[in-house]
Amino acid sequence: MFFSRKADPMPTRETALPGRAQRTFRVPAEHAVLHTPLAGPWPEGTEVLHVAMGCFWGAERIMWRLPGIVTTAAGYMGGYTANPTYEETCTGRTGHTETVLVAYDPAATSPEAILKAFWENHDPTTADRQGNDVGTQYRSAIFWTTPAQEAAARSTRAAFQGELTRHGHGDITTEFASADASGPFWYAEDYHQQYLHKNPGGYCNHGPNGLTCPVGVANLPAQQDIRPPA
Repeated sequence: MFFSRKADPMPTRETALPGRAQRTFRVPAEHAVLHTPLAGPWPEGTEVLHVAMGCFWGAERIMWRLPGIVTTAAGYMGGYTANPTYEETCTGRTGHTETVLVAYDPAATSPEAILKAFWENHDPTTADRQGNDVGTQYRSAIFWTTPAQEAAARSTRAAFQGELTRHGHGDITTEFASADASGPFWYAEDYHQQYLHKNPGGYCNHGPNGLTCPVGVANLPAQQDIRPPA
């Protein structure tokens, strides 16, 4: 699962597609699996972490299957274009990466538990690539919204880098930034939301990468195997 590839150039604010003032498509009100509001309001105390790990179809399914999750959503983040479309993001000219919003109950799970699944189910050593999906829109990223999430991102990164090094793999290229510094999370089109629930045999290149993130998260399996049954 581990690849090697040179990074692609990112657009600048000046060269990115201009975007628009309003969204051009609808977003469903309810999560198709969890039956919770896709964009809130959520229960008091709910926290939000954004993760990007390649195509958001498989990434979102990994996240909604974890314990303690309130809702998940597919979208675009980390770029410049306002209210981008999927077609625009696929050109690499918006600056966004396909991202999953993860809203969770901090009394029932933790950022470490979520990030353990993040590290173990994609290749964070490839700049702008996950498998056959190539481009800056597929880059690995963590966008945090709380100091605890930032601390968890940095500690789990260090732990997983140790495992990568021990097994002869390269350095993590995952982008780290606060959500405030990364721009808004833009919801993706209706058909992308919970895509693999709606299309059980649909494309998915996510699954265990063969390594375990050695963090102190109790009662979690080493790997979350989210590949569809044969």
